[in-house]
Amino acid sequence: MVSPAPRIAPQEGLIDAIKVAIGKAFIEAKDAVQEISITVRREAIVDVCRTLRDEFQYQQLMEMAGVDYPGRAERFDVVYHLLSVTKNHRIRIRVTTDEDKAVPSVTGLWPVAGWLEREIFDLYGVQFDGNDDLRRILTDYGFRGHPFRKDFPLTGYVEMRYSEEQKRVVYEPVRLAQDFRDFDFMSPWEGAEYILPGDEKVEGEAPGAPTPTAAGAKPAEAKK
Repeated sequence: MVSPAPRIAPQEGLIDAIKVAIGKAFIEAKDAVQEISITVRREAIVDVCRTLRDEFQYQQLMEMAGVDYPGRAERFDVVYHLLSVTKNHRIRIRVTTDEDKAVPSVTGLWPVAGWLEREIFDLYGVQFDGNDDLRRILTDYGFRGHPFRKDFPLTGYVEMRYSEEQKRVVYEPVRLAQDFRDFDFMSPWEGAEYILPGDEKVEGEAPGAPTPTAAGAKPAEAKK
């Protein structure tokens, strides 16, 4: 017998209730496809999360993510995904920052945030005030730059290899195995304006003309 799906607590009035509870920290909210996203002031993120945990029963921090919008003054979003186990409901909290302004750490509320903040710091360069172990977590210790910034080159800056001479791993500037080339993916059936490789062998023939064969030659002989 299939057990019934868990019921989701109604969300009517939730945004208004949160807006009243967090006061001036509230900036804006969106409710789309049964998902609520609330943007709050960066400096108030710890108090907002504590209110959501203690008063609105969002007990668990499930994930943190960074987003980069290079065209904005505060180009980074830091997004917190909270889960209410008792209400079977999720909510998304968002703050904005830039390369210099630090975001208050929520490790005092959820210790797991330490790892998540380190990941955002590593990939985007966002600083977290109050995280006592803000080290790289995915890239190497000597890595330069932050891979998920949209201004970071896809090839990176350095590459590593094992040096048989030095008997250790060495780092070197990136060297491409071959130069970047301009590939023409147009099909020859589309009629190129230039001579494709091999066309010079049949110069003078009408486009699409069949390959001539000797009179009376058998098909096998014509291929020779």
